[in-house]
Amino acid sequence: MKNKVCLIAILYLLFPLSGSLYGVGEKTMRLSGDSLWKMADYRTGVAEESLVRPSTVLVLSSAYSQIGDTSGSSLDMAISFDEGHPSLFRDSTGNYRLAASSALVAVDRRYARAGLGAALFPGASPIGEKTTGAGASGPLVLEVQSNTALFAPNNRIYDFTLEFWLHPLNLENGEEILLWISAIPASSRHHYSFQRILCVSSKNRLQWSFLNFFASVDGRSSIDINISGVSAVVPKNWSHHLIRFDSDTGLIEYLVNGVSEAIVYATSTGCEGGEVYSPVVGEGGSFVLGGGFSGMMDEFRIHGAYAPGVSVRKYPAPGGRIETTAIDLGAGSNGVQRIDASGGKTSILDTRIGSEYRQSGRFRFSDDSEMQFFIRASDNPYRWNDPWLPVIPGSELGDSVKGRYVQLAVDFYPSANGESSPYLEELCITYIPDEPPLPPGQLTAVAADGGVQLFWRNSPDQNTQGYLVYYGTSSDDYFGEDAALGVSPIDAGKQNTVYIDGLKNGALYYFRVAAYSHKSQTQFHAGEFSREVRARPLQGLSPAR
Repeated sequence: MKNKVCLIAILYLLFPLSGSLYGVGEKTMRLSGDSLWKMADYRTGVAEESLVRPSTVLVLSSAYSQIGDTSGSSLDMAISFDEGHPSLFRDSTGNYRLAASSALVAVDRRYARAGLGAALFPGASPIGEKTTGAGASGPLVLEVQSNTALFAPNNRIYDFTLEFWLHPLNLENGEEILLWISAIPASSRHHYSFQRILCVSSKNRLQWSFLNFFASVDGRSSIDINISGVSAVVPKNWSHHLIRFDSDTGLIEYLVNGVSEAIVYATSTGCEGGEVYSPVVGEGGSFVLGGGFSGMMDEFRIHGAYAPGVSVRKYPAPGGRIETTAIDLGAGSNGVQRIDASGGKTSILDTRIGSEYRQSGRFRFSDDSEMQFFIRASDNPYRWNDPWLPVIPGSELGDSVKGRYVQLAVDFYPSANGESSPYLEELCITYIPDEPPLPPGQLTAVAADGGVQLFWRNSPDQNTQGYLVYYGTSSDDYFGEDAALGVSPIDAGKQNTVYIDGLKNGALYYFRVAAYSHKSQTQFHAGEFSREVRARPLQGLSPAR
């Protein structure tokens, strides 16, 4: 009925872990690679990374977050370039379908600004591919495929934000970064005008022009808008570009690396005040990205909102967090001695993944990136009464953490400039298992009239707190209910003899005894059974003395 199962064997069945003996009575549980990532089932702002160490580590996620709208409800287009091949590039919102030129190249995280990859544009387009004007193709073409898209035909746009990261090779004059082309119908619907949004390079700056895009409320007139940056875009460096429109005031603002470069007003007066002209989308439109651009682009996004704030950090300032599932250390209230960890910090230096490695101690680095570790324990994996306890990896915990189940948490914080992240490679839990005591010896049974007297030698374990007596009318089936002391098992306390009365004369009863170290309201922490003995109560037999 009850067989002792090796604790380590149980853990190996539950998790792909490894254990070793550190000291007398100590055991370890190691979480690394797949076992760690699977057990870190709660994650926020944390991702897996395979380029830092030989095994996969956990780092802060550099996937670009929505700006000014944490719910993402205003996100209209999001192209991360993380898919690993141009043919797999997609708009995660589903509003636009993409067609990639054969000349487009996907690069990995070593070259990307955010996430897992970026797009490398070739500059001069392949022969036969048209990059400007009606019917443009170019390296990456985006066409509307949803009626709810911001640039759906004949849609009037109110607030919007368009942003992307750019890493030019040389940024020659005339390099085309972005092009939107469509046909805007005249009032008679029989004549069309050419509508265009164009972003090109000029003197190492980006210039934006909006042709037949901003229209009056009645749609009878439109104004053309031109806006240009004032700071030079440095080749072979990442820079963030954002242009946003506020339909309440008509404000159009262009920002580079989060800094305002230029402001114009789409109003009848050309300044604040007067009628606001808002965008009206033409028909048959499409976007062309990088039609004449040489360099890399990352995280191209369009929002149906005016972004109130802009962050150009690689890693978000709040950082990230992981929490493991409940980790079963085996039956009993085990004592956790310490938590050990290995990891470090990582950053991209040019195109090389930099790594600073350490084991245990304070995981705080010179650039203020750091990790903080926590633990809590419980005897119930669904109820955690103890608060999270901050711990320093490698430090002894004494008697402060005890339980059958433990849970670990790690907070990740980026560097002060947001350009490097800490990473976690491995966690180790060193604990003293609360092994149940050994069974008592030399169990004997003497039948009496209506009962059985049991004797045994005490368990050799000093942590024995009492004994449980199991009985029944079949061998290895101890579910008896006849005894005056109660149903099986009977708590005999610390004594090494007990008289079980209330039994039926003529029935053959079977007995085993197990020692226990402690008990809770619902269960005993009992060890193995003693040998089995049997006895038959009969009328007239005298109780053993």
